Amino acid sequence: MTKDVIALTPRMPDTWALLAGLYAGGPDLDVTATADGAVIQLCGHGGRPVVSVEAPVLVQVPGEIARLLGTEAAAAVDTPVWWTETRASTAVPEAERLAGSVVGRLTALLGGASWPPGATALDVVPVTSGLAAVPAPSDALPAVDVVTDSTAVVLADRRVIPLTAWLSDVLRTTANTNRALQIVTPPHAQLSLLTRMALSGAPNRWVVQDTDCGYYDGLSGAVLRWQEGTFAPARTQSGAAHVARAFSRVTASKERQLTVSFRTRYDADDDLLLGRSLETAWQLLTGAPPVGWGTAEPVNLPWSTRQLTDLARSRVPEPTLLTAVGHPDRPAIANARITRTTAGVEEDITLTLGYGPGETVPLDAVEALAAALVAQHSLTTMLTTVRPARRDLAVPSHFESPPVPVAFTLGADAVADTTLTHARRPPLPLRPVQLGPSTHPALHYVLGDGTNAETWSTLDVLTQHLKAATEPV
Repeated sequence: MTKDVIALTPRMPDTWALLAGLYAGGPDLDVTATADGAVIQLCGHGGRPVVSVEAPVLVQVPGEIARLLGTEAAAAVDTPVWWTETRASTAVPEAERLAGSVVGRLTALLGGASWPPGATALDVVPVTSGLAAVPAPSDALPAVDVVTDSTAVVLADRRVIPLTAWLSDVLRTTANTNRALQIVTPPHAQLSLLTRMALSGAPNRWVVQDTDCGYYDGLSGAVLRWQEGTFAPARTQSGAAHVARAFSRVTASKERQLTVSFRTRYDADDDLLLGRSLETAWQLLTGAPPVGWGTAEPVNLPWSTRQLTDLARSRVPEPTLLTAVGHPDRPAIANARITRTTAGVEEDITLTLGYGPGETVPLDAVEALAAALVAQHSLTTMLTTVRPARRDLAVPSHFESPPVPVAFTLGADAVADTTLTHARRPPLPLRPVQLGPSTHPALHYVLGDGTNAETWSTLDVLTQHLKAATEPV
């Protein structure tokens, strides 16, 4: 497994501290930079990376250290804290000790703590395994363990696999080179919700090691084999895939997750502030706004609609992908995609909140949320779902029940396109609630309470009915 070692320091690692850390490999290793200088690599003479050190990130958001590294790591430091991540190559036996020595030197100079506990040292770790004789491939990705014509494989062993800036860059690079990204972990590892979303689309995959079947897909349960340079489902003689027993071992839990996915559209105005619709949703569902935002994990910036708007403006015409988190007392995370279109500026947002066995999922607030988004944020559509799943929002490598629809909201412009008469009369035993002014109303359809999976069929009938009114004859 690739070994990640993280320095958590109260002071920013300056040039001299980084040099002291990089000298942990002695004078025989070369130093290079990738990702526009955001990643420094200690390399063998042939250019093969041994240890990669990412640019330090100032984490100012409470709860992020505990969410990603655990409560023990969070108790050892105070927020704000500088997070410096090192990654050791699996191709070199000495690399893990070298990464620990780099981090140990940083924490010795700057104070703070390291993760995982006990992984650091201060000694010089010379690389003597003959790495220099192996040239780096021309299309090498930083700290990727295996690269084939079709797949980039990352071996990871940590409590939660976050969608870091490095992993986001690997995802973009593999997509640009028509490769799949496959992350291989031991069974105890979990994905962050953002990493799970990133791996949910083909051809990317979460590969879980298993003593029984070898490997299986952590999201689908399909038993996998390494075949022709990639992990692919192992087929029976009839061509069918089969599910790993470990994936099916599920313990009943009363924890639940509420997810609201909505789209808003605005005119491209100089005074436009983005992120306000997400702030409204967070406030109505939790009683407080988000506490932090960023473009990767750990989420590092205090919540600011002005700063995220400035970032989105700077990236036009390219879309902007953002992440937001809430206070640790109420686990919540959102991802947002902001796009400039011919119709204006669109926000596509998915907000997920976690609830424990003794906590009430605020389904009674969903209609009020829909009304607020219609009145203040030009809501286009909103889908609300509930499912049994972990309160902390981490994704385990076993089966989790799919979400069940609770409500669907159609914005005023979409109602007008469909016609109010048609939209109010779906071929179903339900009648929508009208939101907004009668001259330009939106419609809110209550589908159920999140306990009956058959409401997916109800939603399908509803959406087909609404779609039929806008299709050309």
